[in-house]
Amino acid sequence: MKIKHHTAIASLRRRSQQGVVILESLIAILIFSMGILALVGLQAAMVSNTTSSKFRADASYIAQQKLGLLWADPANVAASDSDVPELPNGRCSITLLAAGEVQIVVTWQQPGETEIHNVTTSARIAGGA
Repeated sequence: MKIKHHTAIASLRRRSQQGVVILESLIAILIFSMGILALVGLQAAMVSNTTSSKFRADASYIAQQKLGLLWADPANVAASDSDVPELPNGRCSITLLAAGEVQIVVTWQQPGETEIHNVTTSARIAGGA
């Protein structure tokens, strides 16, 4: 009778262990999937930040380019407002602040965003109005 009791306990143990491997496999797949989703989110954030950085660099370059043109020809310094095709919804405005001082503001709006970004540069132009 003791042998029968011992085999019954062993049989119960085997039955209670059934399905453990598949449960461990499903948990491992869940953890792996969460890691992959985190990497995809990180990649999307990096692409967004790279695009934003490129637009900021382009806007700064455009503002400095406009300022260089004003320095090259200070006699024709005048307030103006123009489109900037290099940037999405880009605009460049030149404002005369005081005798010889100008402010250049380049604005743009990134696709899919409601916020309007800008780069502002101020300088003194010798000989300006």
